[in-house]
Amino acid sequence: MRLWTLLVIVPLCASSPRTAEKSKSKSLELESRCSGRACNPRIGNLVHGRALRSQSVCGSNSSETYCAFKEVTSSRIRDSCSAVKCSKCSSAVPDQAHPPSAMSDSSFRYPDTWWQSAEGAKEETLQLDLETEFLLTHLILVFRSPRPAAMVLERSQDRGRTWKALRYFAGDCEGVFGLAEGSPVGESGATCTAKYSGASPCTRGEVIYRALSPWNSVDPYGPAAQDQLMVTNLRVRLLQRQQCPCQAKHPGGAVLPTDHYAIYDFIVKGSCLCNGHADHCVPAGGQQKANNMQVHGKCVCRHNTAGEHCERCAPLYNDRPWQAANGIVGTPHECQRCKCNGHAKSCHFSRGSWLASGRRSGGVCDSCHHNTEGRHCENCERGFFRDPDRPKTAPDSCRACSCHPVGGVRSGGAPLCNPSSGECTCKPGVGGPRCESCMLGYWGLHEYGCRPCDCTADCDRYTGDCISDSDVEVFHAATGHMGHRSSNRETALFRLQELFSALHHSEKCECVEVPLGSPKLFCAAEYDYVLVVKVVTAHDKGSHAEVEVKVKKVFYQNPQMKIQRGNVTLYPESWTTNGCTCPILNPGSEYVVAGHEDRKTGQLMINAKSLIKSWKSTLGRKILHILRKDCGRR
Repeated sequence: MRLWTLLVIVPLCASSPRTAEKSKSKSLELESRCSGRACNPRIGNLVHGRALRSQSVCGSNSSETYCAFKEVTSSRIRDSCSAVKCSKCSSAVPDQAHPPSAMSDSSFRYPDTWWQSAEGAKEETLQLDLETEFLLTHLILVFRSPRPAAMVLERSQDRGRTWKALRYFAGDCEGVFGLAEGSPVGESGATCTAKYSGASPCTRGEVIYRALSPWNSVDPYGPAAQDQLMVTNLRVRLLQRQQCPCQAKHPGGAVLPTDHYAIYDFIVKGSCLCNGHADHCVPAGGQQKANNMQVHGKCVCRHNTAGEHCERCAPLYNDRPWQAANGIVGTPHECQRCKCNGHAKSCHFSRGSWLASGRRSGGVCDSCHHNTEGRHCENCERGFFRDPDRPKTAPDSCRACSCHPVGGVRSGGAPLCNPSSGECTCKPGVGGPRCESCMLGYWGLHEYGCRPCDCTADCDRYTGDCISDSDVEVFHAATGHMGHRSSNRETALFRLQELFSALHHSEKCECVEVPLGSPKLFCAAEYDYVLVVKVVTAHDKGSHAEVEVKVKKVFYQNPQMKIQRGNVTLYPESWTTNGCTCPILNPGSEYVVAGHEDRKTGQLMINAKSLIKSWKSTLGRKILHILRKDCGRR
């Protein structure tokens, strides 16, 4: 009896008016309870604020007479039985009604209220339906009638669809249930006990069930304990009445109306299910008003968790797999924030990424904003480039490529530019910072680029008309070659044609392709570098051409050189009599390039002695074999 009283006092103290006045400080206190450790909401009576159901109620149809005996425990009284007391039960009369709600009212404010079944009921079922999942710690029943000779406590975890027994109660476990006392039964592991099935005391006899043994150390948030403690519905089936021993001593006791069940208090101790990630709960499942006495079912999650029971990580905190807190050592197992650089509002956990990182990071950002993409929203989308003057986390850090809609190369419907510098990738024969005009030697900007001029010299960029000799003379005047027209005509034409690249001008230039030849000749060329490159852009610089390439592989380089993977520039030499820059390199294509370094400038040159071959994996293996076996270079 003392144990029951203590358990009821705890929740009352927690909801005192003084605490309500200091709600602000309480909130800070609750916050600190979960800081860096596992936490759990208070335990209270799950019946408060909820309806208990019974099969029958006394006096529901008409007024009923009932009688009850009371034992006197004083050792000085020889006969411990008091006189029988009879009364009437009627649901229509408030002072005579004994509904199921009387079992859940305050036992301190209303100590003499109880529920009573209909007279003559052989079996009875009491049921508590919860709006969501809760944790059950123990059950206490305080009877007004003698305790049943047999009863069963059952629980459901699926809102009443299926039920499992938690405990069998009987004075004769073997005779009533066919079970040996204390032996677990089936998958549920329920046992039978005779401890709470005696007829005495005739009133205020208790039945107690504890969900976890106080002698075993079990993590309350672990899967085994959760399976044992979690409930959505609870019911008690009263299977067999028994008479108070005093009734047999009373003259005419056999005909007294005592064939009923009666219970003062139905106490279900437990808390809302929060997996160790919350310290208090709010109404759930459509409940509107908060009740200080009631144990609510929706967790106010901490540790970066979310969900009604904190059963998952918050949207932007899925860098590690969700875990329940550890209730034994107190480890909180907080969810970790994903690295999305400020460009996403949520992320999801990828087991593949988690394993690939050595179990350090598994978050993948969802729906990257601000024109970003990538697992961490770390890259700009196609058609955008990184602004070097803005932080990587700034909403405007990715700027749109400002490329001409006709002259610029497009990929996936978006303009293609260097993701670091924003430099546009031009179509063949097109130049300018935005690919907005034809290069010298080309004309007629259209969707395929610019066409080569069909002229000895340059042509008009818009019409394709050839430039006349007088136009050439104007050029010579501008460049200091005027006055030597007749003697230097060939040189003048040579200089004019140097102003445009012949990279896409095979009609004017006849570039002889250098064959791979024998390993001996390849080694004798003593190339300073052998690379696999992808041509990005070609630029006309007036007196020479520059080809920007992306180095994909370095097969060999002179020990004094430091070529790394990334963007470098190749410098084609004009070596034909017409001033062409051979060999021909097409933007977007991949080549094996073997050439020499200009010792004075350190530039990577390509000329008549260079080897330029379209990239194939078989060619790569062949060149590597020659370099290592025949040339002895690593």
